Amino acid sequence: MTGTIVNAFSIVIAGSIGLLFRKGISDTVIRTMQDGLGLLVLVIGLQYGFKGESLPVIGLSIALGAVIGEWRAWEGRLEKLGEWMQKKIAHGDSQFSKGFISATLVFCVGAMAVLGALEDGLTDHYDILLLKSMLDGISALIFAASMGAGVLFSAIPVLLYQGAITLCAGFLQPFFTDALLNNMTALGGVLIAGIGTNIIGITRIRVANLLPGLLILPFIMILFQHLPL
Repeated sequence: MTGTIVNAFSIVIAGSIGLLFRKGISDTVIRTMQDGLGLLVLVIGLQYGFKGESLPVIGLSIALGAVIGEWRAWEGRLEKLGEWMQKKIAHGDSQFSKGFISATLVFCVGAMAVLGALEDGLTDHYDILLLKSMLDGISALIFAASMGAGVLFSAIPVLLYQGAITLCAGFLQPFFTDALLNNMTALGGVLIAGIGTNIIGITRIRVANLLPGLLILPFIMILFQHLPL
């Protein structure tokens, strides 16, 4: 789990630097930084989104994921966790929950998180996660400067999510085909694009309620493979 630990520390350290810069930045600059970051996240999401191999699979995964996410209120649960952390740790920081949720989704959704964690678990090499750590660190710095301390605590879900994949790597590796990873990356890109529009303020998409689609996608791919088309 070395790579995941490095990844989590990079988020905390870079995010802390972002918080230091935040104290001397005006509200208007922070708002503009946030809009710029939102645009960047949107572009990254679109880039990922075009890597999909089957739009019907991705679309059906999103639709069914939305049903499960709304039913189980994934967004609400994440918001409650963020609000609980805010009360315990960051009194008066109204951006805490938003920073925590946005950063968690951006850092956890994507092929690098899955591939890097698998590489770490299967080969004890973590080159992918080192690259991801640098990218996440830059994003964490900007996120924290614009949205506050909640970004630092996104390191906890990253540690748990990627760590679980690393520990289960031997079992999971045969299931992660190129087609599956491409479709998961594309679906993740759609979600990241949604985060980008939320950050800018164009939309208020409950992105976390779409996350179950990532879990459903492999089963839908298996179903499509066995349909007599």
